[in-house]
Amino acid sequence: MSSPSASPAPSAGRTPGLPVTFRPTRTRVVLLGVGTVMFAVIAFVGLTLERLSPGERTSFLFTAVLFLGVLWLLSRPKVVADEAGVTVVNITRVRRLEWAEILRVNLRPGDPWVFLDLSDGSSLPVLGIQPGIAREQAISDARALRALAEAHAPARP
Repeated sequence: MSSPSASPAPSAGRTPGLPVTFRPTRTRVVLLGVGTVMFAVIAFVGLTLERLSPGERTSFLFTAVLFLGVLWLLSRPKVVADEAGVTVVNITRVRRLEWAEILRVNLRPGDPWVFLDLSDGSSLPVLGIQPGIAREQAISDARALRALAEAHAPARP
């Protein structure tokens, strides 16, 4: 589920107050929960098996940390909108955009996440709004981001 942290999603054409953060909260909870449990299980097994050498115990702990780290990266995406623009945090990259750079906010049926059409002709995936587990919330968040982009767009001829 994506949920704005600063204010609710707009209803009937209203834009949310700024700053606002959108993130797939349910997905994040699942990923971090599974990561924490798997870390604990792998570490417990690695530390309690009597026949393991110190090097093997270390490799168990390294594997547990690596697994948790990957799931933490997958839980990282978010979108932060403020008066100056939008910060898109994807798995390993962060990109700051001015409102004028965003031409359109798209979430078409079947899309795994929102895409931003940018003024330079490119498209930017926004993993912070994804309909995977919480479709209705993602649609609401996409509409809120679209309303914000339209409200902050410069006048175009």
